Amino acid sequence: MSYPDTFTLAGHTVRRMGYGAMQLAGPYVFGPPKDRTEAIAVLREAVASGVNHIDTADIYGPHITNEIIREALHPYPDDLVIVTKVGARRGDDGAWIPAFSCEDLTQSVHENLRTLGLDVLEVVNLRSMFDTHGPKEGSLDEPLTVLADLQRQGLIRHIGLSNVTPKQVADGRRLCEIVCVQNLYNLVHRPDDALIDALAGDGIAYVPFFPLGGFTPLQSSALSDVARQLGATPMQVALAWLYRRSPNVLLIPGTSSRTHLRENLAATTLALSDEVMAELNGISERAQ
Repeated sequence: MSYPDTFTLAGHTVRRMGYGAMQLAGPYVFGPPKDRTEAIAVLREAVASGVNHIDTADIYGPHITNEIIREALHPYPDDLVIVTKVGARRGDDGAWIPAFSCEDLTQSVHENLRTLGLDVLEVVNLRSMFDTHGPKEGSLDEPLTVLADLQRQGLIRHIGLSNVTPKQVADGRRLCEIVCVQNLYNLVHRPDDALIDALAGDGIAYVPFFPLGGFTPLQSSALSDVARQLGATPMQVALAWLYRRSPNVLLIPGTSSRTHLRENLAATTLALSDEVMAELNGISERAQ
């Protein structure tokens, strides 16, 4: 079975293997990176290798990750799609604080524009912050209305959602067009299986984060066993499984190392037989 290498996101043809910029900031996504020169080199190599979808947020750092992206890549290639997010701010201690008011969201959009050096943001994801640990029900009507107004003003072209429930996705789509959904999802954390399939049918991108997050020791051991059989790393196998999960899945693995970047990009060429896929799918059923 063949798997498409590209998907249409916000009207742009993007490579399904993208890049997540969160790790370009310091520890806990706060403060400057240990090696800014390497961070810049990672971004430039990613784009030179064909990556044309970068996920970021001005709250990474804050400001630092976007500023590094601008330094490394501005003026941006015509085909590069930069997706950012709003809905939170950072405390002086690095805490993640909900920021859903009209003033907060408007300020965040303008900060993203400034730090990225853009006149308009291609895609802005509204991150639900009812619970920082995962999706939780709650109305997103007011913040989405604010973003839709900023869209009408020409500051945003497209809107997405992050850390949301299927109901919030459905409610959001009644308010405005949603072009992507970004949630925690991986080989062992699969509550969004039905959502992914539903979005695929409507041509909407699903962007999983934390491809190795939430594994138990037993599950990690099983994944490592498969990786050894394939001569690959556990991360490569986890990414390859996601790549084959559905054609609307866009990957955004992050790294601050060019060596790891190359490993991540190579995951798209990793062949997974039906037997290996069955073994990987069984990992999620092991002891939780």
